[in-house]
Amino acid sequence: MKKINKIFLSIFCLIIFSVFAMTVKADIPEPGSEGDPIVTKSYVDGIIQNLKQYIDAKSGGSNSLEVIYLAKGEKLIGSKGTEIILRSGNASVIDSIGGGLADVTAGKDLTKVDKAPKNHLLIVPRDDGRGIIAESNVVVIVRGDISVTK
Repeated sequence: MKKINKIFLSIFCLIIFSVFAMTVKADIPEPGSEGDPIVTKSYVDGIIQNLKQYIDAKSGGSNSLEVIYLAKGEKLIGSKGTEIILRSGNASVIDSIGGGLADVTAGKDLTKVDKAPKNHLLIVPRDDGRGIIAESNVVVIVRGDISVTK
């Protein structure tokens, strides 16, 4: 009798284990199903492109440095956050009622009576017409949104 009980108990445990194993497997989503979808490369590329555009919009313009050539008398006006570095030539600062350009290299504010120093990082703090005017042919490195006028 004990042998028959052991056989029934073994069969019963095997059935319980089989039911449990099928239930656990049923909870795992099948690849490609609604629970675990497969996405295409074009979809992922589109999402990445949208993220890049969002990051660029939040950073306030171009992230790359541009070399700009100004002729004598041309004005370079920057929007807020624009970075300007005078590489060659002579230029004067264009300020506004709110102040001048922030010279972060020297740690001071440059106004219209100041010349733009070479190889100093100048930052335009607001969108109010601040920038530089070329007194000779000038080469500047710029990061951000600018407009060049005569």
